[in-house]
Amino acid sequence: MTLRWGVLGLGTIARAVHLPLIARMPGHDLVAVADLDPGRCADLAGRYGARACDPAALLAADDVDAVLVATPGRHAAHAVAALRNGKHVLAEKPLALSVEEASAAAAVATERGLLLQVGYMKVHDRATDAAVAALPGIGSPRLVQISVRHPVDAPQVEHLHLAPPQPLPASAAGPVAADEAAEQRALDASVGAGTSPELRRLFRSVLCGSVVHEFSLLRALGFGLPVFDHADLLAWDGTAPPTLFATGRLGSGARFVLDWAWTPDRPDYRETVRMTGTAGEVELGVAPPYRLDASSTLTVVDPAGERRAVLPADGAFQRQLESFAAAVGGAAPHPHSGVDGAVADLQSMRQLLGLLS
Repeated sequence: MTLRWGVLGLGTIARAVHLPLIARMPGHDLVAVADLDPGRCADLAGRYGARACDPAALLAADDVDAVLVATPGRHAAHAVAALRNGKHVLAEKPLALSVEEASAAAAVATERGLLLQVGYMKVHDRATDAAVAALPGIGSPRLVQISVRHPVDAPQVEHLHLAPPQPLPASAAGPVAADEAAEQRALDASVGAGTSPELRRLFRSVLCGSVVHEFSLLRALGFGLPVFDHADLLAWDGTAPPTLFATGRLGSGARFVLDWAWTPDRPDYRETVRMTGTAGEVELGVAPPYRLDASSTLTVVDPAGERRAVLPADGAFQRQLESFAAAVGGAAPHPHSGVDGAVADLQSMRQLLGLLS
């Protein structure tokens, strides 16, 4: 079976990862692309041998089986439109900014008998599976720490030599304004209309844009989501992202610590997940985004000694597409990429925001 793809939204992640992967992977065919920038759309369509469409035409196309939604902002509205047109959907995170919006999208997928998967690529990483396998050897869990050092995008994508963004045509003003208004309504539903603009931006950009990945990892590693009891914002003037420090308790009885720091002057993204038990430690070095050739690492310390592995570079994004295609073909969906998980993540992020308000 060949899965025929349409890609909606041709920003950095689509150009860096999704388009080249779909184009080169057996059993996947890039049929159509759509974007509000017609020049970028035509250029990428020509480069990958796909058809350039406007978004409505892509969603209605008879020769598209699945739509990858990689538009800016939240993705539930575009996902629902694709589902209503009979397409399976892989939606980049965040799927939604409110529980209500995510649940409504899930209901449409169920009604139509279609797959809706969320783009939590880190849960598909071989290193995540390897970490789960190693955890029983380190005894009872006591401490789980996730550290993220997040730079600006430019140095992370320099190797891709992407064309700089161009001003959108006047015809895009209406759809952009409609999306922005809908996003603000979703934020009202999720965090409250009276929440300050600064905290609304924090929820949208830092929590839903990055920290949500850490929540999906916690679920995939078997710890579930924390109940937070402390959170601080440091080095924050309300504009650039802050340093976030939070602590909580996991269902296993372990303590959870999250430190997320905006590091605009460093050249690389760095993420470490360290799980400490009574008999040892598992440390997961998560591969950076935007690099298909990057590998995650796993270091295990247990009664047998210390060992370190570099996992194969088939990559989390590639395995995510493989999982999606398998589920479309009838296999069980990935247990940590569904909408139920996205809803739980949103609820945890709202609880965390409450401690910061």
